[in-house]
Amino acid sequence: MFFNSLEYFLFFPIVFLLYWIIGGKNINYQNLFLLIASYFFYGWWSLNFLLILILSTLIDFSLALAINKNNSLKAKIYLCLSITINIGILAFFKYYNFFIEEIQTQLLNLGITNDLSVLKIVIPVGISFYTFHGLSYIFDVYRRKIEPVKNIVDYSIFVSFFPLLVAGPIERATHLLPQIQKNRKFNYTQAVEGCYLIIWGLFKKMIIADNLAFYVNNTFETYQNFTALSLIFAAIAFSFQIYCDFSGYSDIALGSAKLLGFELISNFKFPYFSKNIKDFWRRWHISLSSWFRDYLFIPLGGSRGTKFQTFRNIIFVFILSGFWHGANWTFIFWGIIQGLFYILFISLENKIKTPKFYPKLKSLTQMIITFVFITTTWIIFRSTSIRDAFFFLRSILANIYQNPKALFNGEGLTNTEVFWYIIPFVIIDWSIRHDERKINSFIFKKIIYFLIFSIIIKLISLNNPAFIYFQF
Repeated sequence: MFFNSLEYFLFFPIVFLLYWIIGGKNINYQNLFLLIASYFFYGWWSLNFLLILILSTLIDFSLALAINKNNSLKAKIYLCLSITINIGILAFFKYYNFFIEEIQTQLLNLGITNDLSVLKIVIPVGISFYTFHGLSYIFDVYRRKIEPVKNIVDYSIFVSFFPLLVAGPIERATHLLPQIQKNRKFNYTQAVEGCYLIIWGLFKKMIIADNLAFYVNNTFETYQNFTALSLIFAAIAFSFQIYCDFSGYSDIALGSAKLLGFELISNFKFPYFSKNIKDFWRRWHISLSSWFRDYLFIPLGGSRGTKFQTFRNIIFVFILSGFWHGANWTFIFWGIIQGLFYILFISLENKIKTPKFYPKLKSLTQMIITFVFITTTWIIFRSTSIRDAFFFLRSILANIYQNPKALFNGEGLTNTEVFWYIIPFVIIDWSIRHDERKINSFIFKKIIYFLIFSIIIKLISLNNPAFIYFQF
């Protein structure tokens, strides 16, 4: 079930009430109930998905115990076994057809017929996230950062805790397991903060992201029919769509966890207020970025070797980060572009002297430049192929060349009401930029006013009357 579904609105209050009733008696009963609720939540999609999750959980639980009991050589063997099984399961479900289709294409280009078959594989929901949960635990046990968990229920909750199971954040065992293993008491202040976060997350997802999706999908699917200004606005709209969609989910996850007495790690810290690409990757999908840093970049040598080795490690991490998002060349290409510009920035970071003008104006300029770059790369991320991304960008440049005045007079621009969502949202986001979790009553009132305002805008809009029913 999804966070923005009727099923979840029925599921969570029931879980919340029973959880605290049971929790007042015994933490073991509370944890067992939490595990059952998490499995019910995940099994709602498919019992087959649930069986894969349970299998992955049992494998890592057993191998972690084996790693801890044995000497360094045997421990390394068990570590490699866990990595092979986890990555193998992930690769089969998420990338098997991608690789088979690529091999088929290359063989046919060489004139070689083949009988390689593409399977009808349904990718288990959240497999990328819970696989990385399990791997982080295995790595930490191997490095002796934590002791392996002896209680299978506690470990199973760590892997399958339903607020973060489907789309993160990717938690660490060192942070979440101690919370699972200690007594939890209901905290009114924490619960109120959780409710605010859930409402803010639903608002970002259902009011901002879902409304922008109509304009974005239509424009990207038929970009040949739009002017340069419309394409630029569609790219900007997608930047906010993907941000509000993903960070909205994270807010609901954090809020749901708070209501159950847990504090999850932050996943977003206002990334579009970043002043450079390095700063952006400290703020965007933080749990994934830090995972790659701690479990891949640093073990590869990090920045301790030569510049070539450092740059190689950065590119490798960004390519894998891109491929982690999906089986498509666009994600790989997007990762390469991000990696190259990241390398370019750190190479020139201490060499370029920025003009000395007013600090606030300087910061604003840096934010705008960073946002323009990130938005441009989102075009690659959003496109169905590298070819489409290239022609999308070429259409912008060609239209500007043919009719440069259109950029200033708004000629051919459609669906300008999308900015009735973006501009107030940016204002609200800026007002809470110091702490993404502090959605206080004052900010909450702003959100309500924004909601009422957006409904009024839709009611008086004549561009797409069918949109009104969706709004309600």
